[in-house]
Amino acid sequence: MSQGGSGGRPRTELTPDQVRELETLAAVLNQAQIADYLGIPDRTLRAIMERDEIVSAAYKRGKARAIQRVAASLIEKAVEGNAPQQIFYLKTQGGWKEQAPEQKELPPLTINVVDATPK
Repeated sequence: MSQGGSGGRPRTELTPDQVRELETLAAVLNQAQIADYLGIPDRTLRAIMERDEIVSAAYKRGKARAIQRVAASLIEKAVEGNAPQQIFYLKTQGGWKEQAPEQKELPPLTINVVDATPK
């Protein structure tokens, strides 16, 4: 990490190697976990991402690539006939919804009670 700036606390910057590492880690860790990994406070990582488009883009790219890999695997399993993956895909991408079966209204029930006690 290089630091620069004038007066006050030095500005923390990520090295190109750290930016590449951040992109890789974005697939499996959230921002707070990546900050812990890099040894900086999570607020510092958020500040770096806000001011440095390269760092922000690397994080987004890493997340997007991971989502793409998982989605491709899901679609492959769904196409191969894996029913849970098919249902999940159709619910999330096809707008399918689970609905309770329609209840038919039954006519009122009449019960005739006959007194069968001897008299």
